[in-house]
Amino acid sequence: MGSNKLPAFFGLNNHLYPASLNPVRENLIQKHDSGTPKHRSMSSVFASLRSLLSGKKPDGGKRTEEEDKVYNWLYALAQSDKDLVFEYVKSTERGLSFKEAERRLRENGPNVPVDYTFPRWWQLLWNAFFHPFNIILIVLSFLSYVSSDYPNGCIMLMLVFISVALRFFQEFSSSKAAMKLSEYLRCPVKVQRCAGRIVQTELIVQIDKKDVVPGDIINFGPGDLFPGDVRLLTSKDLVVSQSSLTGESGTMEKVADIKEYPTTPLLELRNICFMGTSVVSGCGTGLVVSTGSKTYMSTIFSTIGKGKPENVFEKGVRRVSYVLICIMLVIVTIIILSEYFASHDLSESIIFGISVACALTPQMLPLVVNTSLAKGALAMARDRCIVKSLAAIQNMGTMDILCIDKTGTLTMDRAIMVHYLDCWCLPKEKVLCFAFLNSYFKTELKNPVDDAILAYAYTNGHKFEPSKWKKIDEIPFDFIRRRASVIIETDTKANNRNNHGPNRFMVTKGALEEVIKICSSVQLIDKGETLPLSPEEHQRILNIGEELGNDGLRVLGVAIRRIRQECNGFHVMNNEKVEADMVFLGLLTFFDPPKDSAKQALWQLAEKGVKAKVLTGDSLSLAIKVCKEVGIRTTHVITGPDLEVLDQDTFHDTVKRATVLARLTPTQKLRVVQSLQTAGKHIVGFLGDGINDSLALDAADVGISVDSAASVAKDFADIILLEKDLNVLVAGVERGRVTYGNTMKYIKMSAIANVGSVISLLIATVLLPFEPLAPRQLLTQNFLYSVGQIAIPWDKMEEEYVKLPQRWSPKGLPIFMLWNGPVCSVCDAANLLFLCFYYDASSSSKRSFFHSAWFVEGLLMQTLIIHLIRTEKIPFIQEVASWPVICSSIVISAVGIAIPFTPIGKIMGLTNLPLSFFGFLIVLFLGYFSLGQVVKKAYIIVFKEWL
Repeated sequence: MGSNKLPAFFGLNNHLYPASLNPVRENLIQKHDSGTPKHRSMSSVFASLRSLLSGKKPDGGKRTEEEDKVYNWLYALAQSDKDLVFEYVKSTERGLSFKEAERRLRENGPNVPVDYTFPRWWQLLWNAFFHPFNIILIVLSFLSYVSSDYPNGCIMLMLVFISVALRFFQEFSSSKAAMKLSEYLRCPVKVQRCAGRIVQTELIVQIDKKDVVPGDIINFGPGDLFPGDVRLLTSKDLVVSQSSLTGESGTMEKVADIKEYPTTPLLELRNICFMGTSVVSGCGTGLVVSTGSKTYMSTIFSTIGKGKPENVFEKGVRRVSYVLICIMLVIVTIIILSEYFASHDLSESIIFGISVACALTPQMLPLVVNTSLAKGALAMARDRCIVKSLAAIQNMGTMDILCIDKTGTLTMDRAIMVHYLDCWCLPKEKVLCFAFLNSYFKTELKNPVDDAILAYAYTNGHKFEPSKWKKIDEIPFDFIRRRASVIIETDTKANNRNNHGPNRFMVTKGALEEVIKICSSVQLIDKGETLPLSPEEHQRILNIGEELGNDGLRVLGVAIRRIRQECNGFHVMNNEKVEADMVFLGLLTFFDPPKDSAKQALWQLAEKGVKAKVLTGDSLSLAIKVCKEVGIRTTHVITGPDLEVLDQDTFHDTVKRATVLARLTPTQKLRVVQSLQTAGKHIVGFLGDGINDSLALDAADVGISVDSAASVAKDFADIILLEKDLNVLVAGVERGRVTYGNTMKYIKMSAIANVGSVISLLIATVLLPFEPLAPRQLLTQNFLYSVGQIAIPWDKMEEEYVKLPQRWSPKGLPIFMLWNGPVCSVCDAANLLFLCFYYDASSSSKRSFFHSAWFVEGLLMQTLIIHLIRTEKIPFIQEVASWPVICSSIVISAVGIAIPFTPIGKIMGLTNLPLSFFGFLIVLFLGYFSLGQVVKKAYIIVFKEWL
């Protein structure tokens, strides 16, 4: 937003900075916006453009209104003088009084970045309970108790209890995740307060972070965390780590006495420090300008803990539930009326209608789904994956895009030395030798670069004999100079027999631009000559470093200077005087190598239809280098600042095509994930391990983190990998698709079997003078069929099924039901005609025989549907189910056939069946399999590509 919107912004925040109490403020804002007519016109143009592009777009694109407020506020302070900043926050150079600080604390509340009220346990229990099938089962259970059908009522209540308990405990655990943010508030802060009625005295007091208010002046030093967004007042050699916001280990120098430009990216503002970032070195004072929910960190975590929206699968299951409920209400009403007009017994008709409703309700849906998910979670645990959210396994089966960070995921997160070059890009051992000596004798602030140099020298057989050198002194590395120096001398007895004094050198190693800045000459190593370092030569070397950096390499410079001293003692008194007039030797390059397993894992994921996108806060050149190494295409790349200026449609299109997105802020990572979900209609997984990844982890369909990640990231992840290896995800994708496939089997089987059998019951009820099955017989048949379905989670999936992501099609299931359901009803109708014409079983005197035949045929038919629907191939010939499903089908079929011949069957009103009927069933089922296979193949040909 442009500067002309600042007054409006301040007016919107009167509860924080009341303008009525600050009469100078509006004048200061107008002064801040004043300038030349050209400047004002340009500002208004930019403001107009930004206003056209602004607005709340939760599906990606521009910032939200709340984010714009925070951004505008911080930019206004970064571009203002210190006196204006004090006026903005109504504070003084002495700090706030204790009374004023208490008043502001009451007004603004505790300094907590996320103001979110967690749901109570009873709210979570209600959400878990309020599911259409749970309500139906409870109603039917109540009606079953009323009709004295106690066993069926107990079974339905038990299913409801298991389903509600599983969902409640899952949501209760995940709702606590956002509370981890309070870890950032549990440390003391040094605050400057003023006290005294007549003569005010400035005091430094120590308070808790949550008690800091806007207007406080804080003192900070190395290791301190910033308690809010801070405008620097003074700074001395201040270096800040912003890894909690960017995810990258780099540091940034902060300076108080500057005014920033409006075009500077927010996280690169040098006079603003953000809540949650830490001081690496240096010290200073700062004015707290924002606390709590008004900080930049709050924009990152503002949506955390508020739950994810239902994905396509969950919405689809819910829609199917409502469709089945509507069908049930219509059919049950017709059946009750038909039965009543035939028997004129209202109570018996209602009881029969309740039994039909129970048969139509997929009672095992919650249990089968949760059992499939739990089985998948146990299997992934064996693959060293901890599954926190069972729904994530379902989503992993449909996931088609995986967003991953670069550092530590694709790379080893360590430095490997690549080159040691002179100023003409030729490998020279002398460069490596002095770099080795610098790292060998360096004792303070050793880092992975030093280990990489030593490892390279040792493993490649270089013998630099450090024992012949002796360390005299050291100038340690700091984040202002960005270089480290050691002063060493050779062993005079071994190497300086002809010399009158020791042969001493200062060896400096560090950032190329900082090393070459202290050099006055350059050495031609081959010729042994030293030439003056001209401005042209200086720029040429920097260009070489830039080219190497564009190749994804980290570049350091090496310089030396011979030191001759008349006295034996030597001590560094002034770094600037000692580190001067040095001779530039050459450059060192380093690379964070990709993991050996990353390329193979990404290839396997690509084969399974999962595309990888790299989302990183690191530089674009380095990201491209790594992606090329692991096989990720880099034809479409973009950076966060470039995304920021795109309109919504262009943003979505760019995100869809890009495979590498670099220099992203946490909120930009969130918008990329949301864009892929909403505009791209993708199921998105996100793998991250930093605080800066928490927002994207919470929004992704599958949030994945690692055991070594930040605690907040692990709390918001759905899956935690005990090994930071993408190969583990490959196995997880396969498990997810098996789980998803088995769940879809049950939904399809229930839809076809239940709807088909109830339609058959409706036809039989209309044509027969009695009900085709007694209520107890119908409930027993439904119970046996439901028990047989418990084995579905242990079924296997075809290899072709797990090769590609599976997507829920809103049109697919209804068409599948309409296409395949009539096959079951046709067979039931054939059974009805056979019983009526061959056995003359339509008369009331043969009601018991008809019930027995309809009971056995219906149960066997529903059991065999499992094998017809579970595969696109020919069942029992081209594809055989797993042994638990086979055993379950055999047991349920045997029990169903045997019941009419047992005393239990007599109690239920069933009678023995002749062998001729079973011969008819064999022919009927052969015809059913043949017809069903033809219809199934026709469905695949006609609808599969379209759906």
